[in-house]
Amino acid sequence: PAEPWSVEELAKRAGMSRSGFAARFNELLGEAPGQYLTRWRIQLASQRLRDTDESIASVAAKVGYGSESAFSRAFKREAGRGPADFRKALQKG
Repeated sequence: PAEPWSVEELAKRAGMSRSGFAARFNELLGEAPGQYLTRWRIQLASQRLRDTDESIASVAAKVGYGSESAFSRAFKREAGRGPADFRKALQKG
């Protein structure tokens, strides 16, 4: 998960053009590859935030984000709250 995958890299590994890969991915999975990668990373991060005491910066790095701020923005966009608030809500249970 910590690999900085991009649509370009995935297309290259699949031996396809970026646009061809994105079109086929969307056809098969019903969402754009970039959206899928973001959702997958946030799901992994949610598990780490729930199951570990790792810092948010560490979680961000382990799920492939280069900065804590980029991770926090993406997390909030996907989960509706920032990672610190997400973790606090879990602790209140």
